[in-house]
Amino acid sequence: MKLLLDQLEKVKPLVQPGGKLEKLYPLYEATDTFLFTPADETGSAPHVRDARDMKRTMITVLIAMIPCVLFGIWKSGHQHNVVNQIAGTTFLDDLIQGSLLVVPIIIVSYAVGGAWETLFAVVRKHEINEGFLVTGMLFPLTLPPTIPLWQVAVGISFGVVIGKEVFGGTGFNVLNPALTARAFIFFSFPKAITGDEVWTSVAADGQLIEGFSGATPLAVVAQNPESVDILNTLQTADYGEGFTWMRLFMGDFGGSIGESSGPACLIGAAILILAGVGSWRIMLSSVVGLAAGAFLMNAVAASGEPGEFIAFTQLPFHYHLVTGGFLFGAIFMATDPVSGAATNKGKWIYGFMIGLLIVLIRVANPAYPEGVMLAILFMNVMAPLIDHFVLQAHIRSREHYLRKFKPHD
Repeated sequence: MKLLLDQLEKVKPLVQPGGKLEKLYPLYEATDTFLFTPADETGSAPHVRDARDMKRTMITVLIAMIPCVLFGIWKSGHQHNVVNQIAGTTFLDDLIQGSLLVVPIIIVSYAVGGAWETLFAVVRKHEINEGFLVTGMLFPLTLPPTIPLWQVAVGISFGVVIGKEVFGGTGFNVLNPALTARAFIFFSFPKAITGDEVWTSVAADGQLIEGFSGATPLAVVAQNPESVDILNTLQTADYGEGFTWMRLFMGDFGGSIGESSGPACLIGAAILILAGVGSWRIMLSSVVGLAAGAFLMNAVAASGEPGEFIAFTQLPFHYHLVTGGFLFGAIFMATDPVSGAATNKGKWIYGFMIGLLIVLIRVANPAYPEGVMLAILFMNVMAPLIDHFVLQAHIRSREHYLRKFKPHD
């Protein structure tokens, strides 16, 4: 490592202002600070000693996502082998096949998104934003394994350029870039990201075997708008294998690459909370909001109104919790420190509203039964307003305290 550090020090004069390669300074700085802890120090007091900088924070998030990535790779390969009736496959076979499907998506996301990040850094003459380390991985995990690679490139381009760089880069974006990219794909290329077939890996000719259904649990619920026993419907779906609560929690069925595994998401949550990177307030309040929305809809179902949405209103809280991408969104997306609420009270309100909106979207809009993406993006927009009211309330409280206890002349 010392040899590498010496080489970087030799190159440094060439990329500093006035050097022959000064335009490439963002690339040099990104490499230097990624490999080694920056030696920068504040010139005067106060001094804060902390071994964790922005890049280390983002790397911590990447580490937290590793369980979701590994599970998504295995699941994609397993689904591919099941759909194509490949007998005798082992765990290793599933892992290899899944790597062939998922790794190219991740590579395209990082390559194209990284190129945009570098371009903006060179033009603006600033450091390469560390936030893309997370965005480049989050976006692929929200996609189906069948997504065309050119659409991955278009989606991440939109997310980085329109979702972040036009606002000034990391730290200034209003919306979560990864979710912005996914929303663009969802509304621009709906056939590539909606419907039964796209959630399951298929053969080279792109055709599913005859009679195979890749319906996700949310699709099963959305396709049963009449007054039925939705839990029984779920537990007998998928050719009798059933979407039981435990299977939904484990996530071994078709869906987004890295969103469906509850254990993988919870491991990530533990890493983020213990490292002080992810906000437990947002995670917990999202669950509370989801519970409130589910219990409210269950009460509506008990009353028999509204009839056309009765299937979703019947879905209990514990099923909402493990169905779709709620856990993944609440843990990795909603806790984005830039696009989420910043104040402690604001985080409680922000998370609660995300959970509540997810249930309301699922019930009121059967054409879009997921709800997580839209709920988080909507609350991204509202986060600054929430923080504003929280701060104003705090200011008024302080003013009242000072008036009450100010000594009289």
